[in-house]
Amino acid sequence: MRKSVVYLVLSFVLTGLILCCSCGNVRELQYMQGQFDTSKLSQVNYTEPVIQKNDLISITVYSDDPRASAYFNLPAQPTVSTTGAITPSSSGGGATAGSNYLVDETGNIQMPGLGTLQPAGLTKNQLYKLLEEKLKDKLQHPYFIIRLNSYTITMIGEVTRPGQFTIPNEKVSLLEAIALAGDLTVYGRRDNVLVIREINGQRSWARLDLRSPEILNSPFFYLQSNDVVYVDLNKSKAAANDQVVIRNISLAISIISVLAVIISLSRTK
Repeated sequence: MRKSVVYLVLSFVLTGLILCCSCGNVRELQYMQGQFDTSKLSQVNYTEPVIQKNDLISITVYSDDPRASAYFNLPAQPTVSTTGAITPSSSGGGATAGSNYLVDETGNIQMPGLGTLQPAGLTKNQLYKLLEEKLKDKLQHPYFIIRLNSYTITMIGEVTRPGQFTIPNEKVSLLEAIALAGDLTVYGRRDNVLVIREINGQRSWARLDLRSPEILNSPFFYLQSNDVVYVDLNKSKAAANDQVVIRNISLAISIISVLAVIISLSRTK
């Protein structure tokens, strides 16, 4: 009887130790720890995205004369609705929806009425001013709608939903991107998130610590189009690999302990 009690106590101790080992440090899972230096972190360091080679951009020209501005837009293109039906594109003011241009390997596009333009390396605001300069003598009060239709980021590694995400408003921070991917898993390293950036053939990268408020000052805090964010795994996953294994081990130990008690009791009779 005494041996059975010893077996039972040992089993509970072992189970408790395994469960404790599986619990990580709470501070390792927290974001933005420590004090915020308001004088240093209150300024928003945002860099406007730059148009790159192979980007898909949309440019629509408007003016006081719809017929004249239509000459500088691509022909109307059909659009496919969510139900699969094909409908013609239309918009007011003589402009056409879907005036999409693929920036080629030389950084150029071919635009009706203007010929070759080089938007690669320019921001949307700079491209707007370039078009305004080109068309100020050809149209009455020209204005434009410019969108980056290929503004995407890639989230991989220890996030809940890895994948590629399209950003419709063309502005996203690292924390917002993590939210889109369903947050980091408990195995993701908060102190070593890698951001890889490539702009017109030049690659750069940074490793950010999400636990530090200093990431707000990083030029990589606001992501650019085509950025790749990689979240590395921590030592807990490398050691345990799966919480299911831990639960199975705990369950197995409990079953063995119960069997040991039953066997011990049956022998004492």
